[in-house]
Formats: sequence, structure tokens, C-alpha cells
Amino acid sequence: MTQPDAQNQPYPGRTEPMEPRPRDEMRDYVGRGLLEGKKALIAGGDSGIGRAVAVAFAKEGADVAIAYLEEHDDARHTTELVEEAGRSCLIMPGDLGDEQHCEDVVARAAAEFGGLDVVVAHHATQAPVEDFAELTTAQLTRTYQVNVFGVFWLLRAAIPRLPDGGSVIITGSVNGLRGNKTLIDYATSKAAVMNLTDCLAQHYVDRGIRVNCVAPGPVWTPLIPATLPENKVEGFGGQAPMGRPADPDEIAPSYVFFASGQLSSYYSGQTLAPIGGEIQAS
Repeated sequence: MTQPDAQNQPYPGRTEPMEPRPRDEMRDYVGRGLLEGKKALIAGGDSGIGRAVAVAFAKEGADVAIAYLEEHDDARHTTELVEEAGRSCLIMPGDLGDEQHCEDVVARAAAEFGGLDVVVAHHATQAPVEDFAELTTAQLTRTYQVNVFGVFWLLRAAIPRLPDGGSVIITGSVNGLRGNKTLIDYATSKAAVMNLTDCLAQHYVDRGIRVNCVAPGPVWTPLIPATLPENKVEGFGGQAPMGRPADPDEIAPSYVFFASGQLSSYYSGQTLAPIGGEIQAS
């Protein structure tokens, strides 16, 4: 895709007003039954990467439950795309920064589908600050409630419901790998859940439950114009070696890889970083 022009919209963001529109429907993706008969829960699955993952999972044969905040139009469109692929889709709005809601969406998804096989903790929020001294306790608390506590709560409820050999995928970020001078609370929250990947991979290895992380670089999703100032949206992603942001369709296959035991049976505690050619020191 080309770099976007200056634009913004109210939080949490919607796909329809974005210019250019992101590729997030996996139109050219052809499944081959890698997730046939599986049941997946995707937190943050209404739009952007989450939408692309939901559609890819459906094309691979999985029924999909989606938890999201309040972007109802986007969630309905994702439902249509999943159903076009011949699979069932359950959508569940609400605040994933709330402990009880995290537990409720897991229970509802498991009850609706008769179990869960794959859980994707993709939900997150962000808000930049130009000066560290401007980072309020309220913002810090909210970021960690959604990005860290919400992931803990969701997985604490979900993993005991997974069969041996199930898959957990946590969304990290390139900012969790190298920090970000204005997304300070966001970057540190992502570092926390990326470390959680390592912890849970060790914790559940005896059950054969694989816990892995996808840590994308800049991706053109509704969260960008909804959380960044216009001057940061203009040319977004241009700092990547490839000179552009990714479309969600380019990131979703990483999640398919980790979800499928056929493809990644010997992977756990690993981080896959689709970051547009940036080299990370080991």
C-alpha cells in the first residue's frame, strides 16, 4: 500500500472512513483446511489485523468468535466475511479491560461452539505523549488494564478450556522489542505480554499447548488515525525499510502459521516479527 495522508477520526476507529482503505478481507487468500473443525476466539477481531485473521481462520475451516469494544459496523462486516467462507461467527462487544467481561466472552464462546482450540489475544489501546511527564496515571492504568491485565484475564479463563495441543497467540509489537519515545506505556505493555508468551509457553509445555507471539511493525488499521495526531498519520510506516506500512492481509498468515499444528507443532515461546525489513538484534 501507499503511505496515508493526514487524517484522523474518533477513538476506537472505524475502517470505512480510512483513506486508503486497508486490505483486510483476505480476498486473495486460499485456505487448505489447516484449521478444519477448530473453534477460535479472537479478542480484538472486528477490524484491521483481527479481521484479516478471522477471515483467514474461517477460510482454513475454523468457526470464529470475536470480542471487540464497540465498533459494531466493522464487527458485522467481519461476520459477513466469515460467513461467506462458510463458517460461523459470534460477535461479543464490550470492554476487554474489564475482568468479568474477559471471563464472560471466553465462557460464551466456549458454550456457543462446544469448546475452544485457538485463542488470539489481539486487543490493545494506545495514546502517544510528547513528554513523559504528560503521561497521566489514568492513561497508564487504562493502557495496562486493556493491554496487559486484559490479556492475563482472557488467557487465564481460556487456556484451561483448550485441549492438549491447543494454540495461544498473543499480539506483541515492534515497539515491545525496541521501545517508542512517544508510545511509552503502550510499548512497555507490549513488552510485558511478549514476556508473558515466554512464561506461558514454559508453563503449558507439558500439555502440548503452544503459546507464541506475533509482533508486527507499522500496520494500517483503524487504531492509527484514531489514536495518532494527523502529522504522525501522514506518511505512517515510511520509516520501515520497505518504505510503507503493512496491510492487515500481509500479517494474518503469521497467525495461521501459529494456529496450525501442522505448520508449527515444534514452535512455542516464539515471536514472529513481520516488520517490513527492519533487522532486530538477537
